[in-house]
Amino acid sequence: MTKWVYTFGNGQADGSSELSGLLGGKGANLAEMSKLGFAVPPGFTISTNLCRQYLGGQTDIPDALKEQVEVALAAVATISGKSFGDAENPLLVSVRSGARASMPGMMDTVLNLGLNDQTVEAFASQLGDARFAYDTYRRFVQMYGEVVLGVDPSLFEEVIDDLRAMSGIEFDTDLDAEDWKQAIARFKQIIQSEAKKSFPQDARDQLWTAVCAVLKSWMSHRAVTYRALHKIPDDDGTAVTIQSMVFGNRGEKSASGVAFTRNPSTGENNIFGEYLLNAQGEDVVAGIRTPFFITERARISAGSSDPSLEKTLPSLFEEFAGLLNKLENHYADMQDVEFTIEDGKLWLLQTRTGKRTTKSAIRIAVEMAEEGLISKETAVARLDPSALARMVNRVIDPDVEQDVYATGLPASPGAATGAIVFSSDEAIEARKAGKKVILVRKETSPHDISGMDAAVGILTSGGGMTSHAAVVARSMGKPCVCGAMSLRIDYEAQEISSLGRKFKAGDLITIDGTSGKVLVGELPLIKPEPTGDLAKIVEWGKSF
Repeated sequence: MTKWVYTFGNGQADGSSELSGLLGGKGANLAEMSKLGFAVPPGFTISTNLCRQYLGGQTDIPDALKEQVEVALAAVATISGKSFGDAENPLLVSVRSGARASMPGMMDTVLNLGLNDQTVEAFASQLGDARFAYDTYRRFVQMYGEVVLGVDPSLFEEVIDDLRAMSGIEFDTDLDAEDWKQAIARFKQIIQSEAKKSFPQDARDQLWTAVCAVLKSWMSHRAVTYRALHKIPDDDGTAVTIQSMVFGNRGEKSASGVAFTRNPSTGENNIFGEYLLNAQGEDVVAGIRTPFFITERARISAGSSDPSLEKTLPSLFEEFAGLLNKLENHYADMQDVEFTIEDGKLWLLQTRTGKRTTKSAIRIAVEMAEEGLISKETAVARLDPSALARMVNRVIDPDVEQDVYATGLPASPGAATGAIVFSSDEAIEARKAGKKVILVRKETSPHDISGMDAAVGILTSGGGMTSHAAVVARSMGKPCVCGAMSLRIDYEAQEISSLGRKFKAGDLITIDGTSGKVLVGELPLIKPEPTGDLAKIVEWGKSF
């Protein structure tokens, strides 16, 4: 019988990091972390063979797979003490994609799956927290409607905006259980009206439709575009990982975040990352809220007054720092780690080789070789020769006067100058016409991948250093400034405003992804001479 399902959790796993072609990077590394004894929420991975079969036209779910999933769900229930679909003690799961090569944000995810009108009441009773339970349920209904049924996400956001306005509050976290009950009822009406279907109450219907949605997302326009840009084969396929939910939105002792074992922009050997208190992981990477820095060092360097994780939850930070060090040593490379703290307990949700700028990659390779973590041969082999040729990021000529218009986070280094555009379609058309543009968005999403590729730089008013815009820009080697909070973007009027000044679509600006500055006009850019770590890599390369 074909083995479709590979379980992990409680210190054991069927798979390992060597099976990334079968389990995808996410599933393979979850199995590896589980074997290493890290606190990983239990779950299982459906192999990439299902995706390849699905894309080949065999869209029926094999009976053997269904049987293996039921066995795996029972195993997760034994570890977690909860049962999937149970009315009294429901197990909630996430359904995530996972290709062999990292494709951040390009495929679909469904969180909090397993809730319905009945189980949400049991969930609220178990936790003694009706607000949290109904917030979790509305998140699931919203995400299911968007991802599985293709409902326009703005329709759900309008409901939440209305509820905030009616209550006279600014943040979603201030809405109470009754507010979220109203939101859920209106979300269901939207789903019925837009998708011509009722929101499903059966947990297994929810599960299999979510699995199929993840498989379909492998061939979404954004995913196909990303693979073409990064030369990832279409026939790799995606695995599907189903994992017990842990909740970063359970109060002030809970949080979610993303951390790199070294700085992905500069290569500096210090933990770098961001988190949000009382939030789920999607809140961090989507750029909906500007997150806080994990370390005091990064917070002070950025001049931020927001609380760091190191200061807010010091014992958990110390534990987390130790785990990050172990992961980097085990994989012998810089890691990008997703984590959740649920009511004071730390969980690791994913680790993968972190995306980094070419400048950062050179520094990391040199320093790891000098630390003895890797050989000099490995250090040289890790670096893309074509990227090395482009490696010296252009910078603003230091001799010219600079008119600073706004300041944000230095999300991806280098400088770029171009005309303002507000949509991916405009960026694509501008490139066809031979024009250089800066893509300006409140935050980017996976749907913007083609426009980000077409632009010479990216500027967002929201999000942080681990947001979608930042991660994708670094992988593309494009300058990016995120979280320029003074920037007000009016898509309808096609203009931006900051510090009392306005600029319209087509006006020229310059962004400096190294300093986080947004500058007025087209400034001259220069390429500095290569020195330091780059010179070392060149010399090492000559000796092999």
